[in-house]
Amino acid sequence: MDKHPDQKRAVQYLYPPVDPFDQRMMDMGDGHHVYAEQCGNPDGIPVVVLHGGPGGGCSPAMRRYFDPELYRIILFDQRGCGRSRPHASVENNTTWHLVADIEAIRKALGIDRWAVFGGSWGATLALIYAQAHPDAVTNLILRGVFLMTQSELDWFYGGGAGRFWPETWERFVSPIPEDERDDLIAAYHRRLFSGNMLQETQYGRTWSAWENALASIHSSGSSGESPGDYARAFARLENHYFTNRGFLDHDGQILAQMDRIAHIPGVIVQGRYDMICPPKGAYDLSRLWPRAELKLVRHAGHALSEPGISAELVATMDTIAEKRGMK
Repeated sequence: MDKHPDQKRAVQYLYPPVDPFDQRMMDMGDGHHVYAEQCGNPDGIPVVVLHGGPGGGCSPAMRRYFDPELYRIILFDQRGCGRSRPHASVENNTTWHLVADIEAIRKALGIDRWAVFGGSWGATLALIYAQAHPDAVTNLILRGVFLMTQSELDWFYGGGAGRFWPETWERFVSPIPEDERDDLIAAYHRRLFSGNMLQETQYGRTWSAWENALASIHSSGSSGESPGDYARAFARLENHYFTNRGFLDHDGQILAQMDRIAHIPGVIVQGRYDMICPPKGAYDLSRLWPRAELKLVRHAGHALSEPGISAELVATMDTIAEKRGMK
């Protein structure tokens, strides 16, 4: 069977992986050591990649959206996940710690200004970082926008997405007693932070499976079982941040502060059928951002690896390089 046109386009544009030329563990001074790496061209356009979750960690595949001859690519594992240590820890782990970490990495690498590339929670963090440090950001490239609002949490953990995936939703809610299902984030929190490693891992896998199952437009509603240490860290960190509403001052804070970054050029790549972060958030964001271009991808869900999303992201990074006179 022939590939979908978007798949052909993605294969055409995606660059091969490139190994890091610099890897380091950065001591953040409060008990956390954050893994960071650089790859590509040391003299290229600097871009920092913010992974999703919270708690997802970066991977070699995230290097592939940038021409390694043109970009200096910086990736890091956010606190508590991936190769950062301590693993799965929520102590001294808030949005504002992450914003400070991003600034610490920028300064340690001697970068004056950089492009910020993030998807899902990475898009949330990119927006918050840019609003806190607008002079440090040249471009924002966002995918699968999540604005850290109560309505988005209600959609995904309150049954909205479950109406489209009832059998998958049932697997998510069934381990929780019926009298606790009015607040599933709180119910899972009690189990993910019980102090019982076996229980935390078990519920971490169930929490992670719900999200993983809905990431792709081609999903069957099920996902393979994640490794226990990864699932536990991912679920604990994500639940910790959602329990605390992203550590923001008020609901809707990101949209309320868009005037701070109105001057920054941005591109928003959004899957039309994103079940995790519905397109309305991306649309609302674009309406408050004069210099943003919204690209709705017809045959795509949430995942970074969706062929149409990959193609748009690579094309976007090529265009930025061309405008900088690098191509």
